Amino acid sequence: MRDRYDILVIGGGISGITASLEAAETGFSVLLVEKEAFVGGQVAGMNQYFPKLCPPYCGLEINFRRIRENPNIDLQTSSIVKTVEGCEGDFQVTLETLPTHVNENCTCCGECTLVCPVERSDPFNLGLSQTKAIYLPHDLAFPSRFTIDPVVCLKEECGKCVDACTYQAIDLTEKSNQITVHTSAIVIATGWKLYDAAKLTDLKFGVFPDVITSMMLERMAAPNGAFHGKVVRPSNGKTPANIAFVQCAGSRDENHLPYCSGICCSASMKQALFLAEKYPEATISIFYIDLRVMGRNEDFLNTVESHPCIELIKGKIAGIKQSENGEHLILEAENIMSGKKETTQADLVVLALGIQPNPVELKEVIFDESGFVSQKHLIPGFYAAGCCRNPMDVSMSVKDATGTALKAIQSVVKTKRKVVR
Repeated sequence: MRDRYDILVIGGGISGITASLEAAETGFSVLLVEKEAFVGGQVAGMNQYFPKLCPPYCGLEINFRRIRENPNIDLQTSSIVKTVEGCEGDFQVTLETLPTHVNENCTCCGECTLVCPVERSDPFNLGLSQTKAIYLPHDLAFPSRFTIDPVVCLKEECGKCVDACTYQAIDLTEKSNQITVHTSAIVIATGWKLYDAAKLTDLKFGVFPDVITSMMLERMAAPNGAFHGKVVRPSNGKTPANIAFVQCAGSRDENHLPYCSGICCSASMKQALFLAEKYPEATISIFYIDLRVMGRNEDFLNTVESHPCIELIKGKIAGIKQSENGEHLILEAENIMSGKKETTQADLVVLALGIQPNPVELKEVIFDESGFVSQKHLIPGFYAAGCCRNPMDVSMSVKDATGTALKAIQSVVKTKRKVVR
């Protein structure tokens, strides 16, 4: 690892990866910092991109190879930016690297998991499955290395994984450490998270197990997901016969998220088409306020509108309750077109939650009223890319990150010229 870089990128999702690669492949040195033990962000957890409907790994794997093969990029996972001092052209950045307790000797043989006595909820599968305290984040995690959950691991009280590892890859005494690096420009690409569905008390997420989020559906549908590509009711493991999507769950609501996330409609229609193809006997309903799709995603709308198994209902869900026998969910909605209150029965309800930017705890970063990074208020040398500054789909994020990389490169070149003069 070097002590000086042209550009430091905070966040290893698709935007951070793109910005890093675009700058590095132009000849600039880049340090990519990611708080998780792996890069790929939210995209790594999806089943399909839209509008191409291809698995995200096909694109991510190519990017991972580009990172591995490029000497201009250093990758620092399990790390966070603690402080930034200085100015454009010479920022001093303090990083804290958190212990994963597993080093580069790991071969992902899995022997450690066989002896680990502790199980924990798997955050990659959004709690739909379990892993051991020592685990591989997901099948194609990069870097490809096991990690340990320090919250649940018994550490030296157990130590069975250390004895099982023949490669001396595990160190349960590892501590966090801090390092300082210098950089000319900083790109913030910290990505997004779903709005907390538990705050939508009328929609009963966390109360009824068959009310799930859109990302939970992605993890069900993914071949490497919690149910190996099968979409089932969490309550009983059965295939749902009636599936309902609730659009604008928490979005465009002064009590929650006042803005439209812009991508939820396309995502739900993508998921509805996937379900209709996989389970042709199922009936699918999409409850919406307005359908907002752009560009090539309009093809989804045309296909959905003509699909015999999918019904679009212009109406806002007022509440969800269980049927008297407890076997189904009952959605209460006002049909805007008819003006009547209606009820719909469903086996599985998918909440199309709005997206929020992940927080950035740096004094140099200013946010707008919705919590997104405000580019116009950033100090010189700071640049924001992707969903931390505005809701975007994958394609838009890649384009935005490419443009941000160019801005950071211009900053580097400008400051180097000043030094030369």
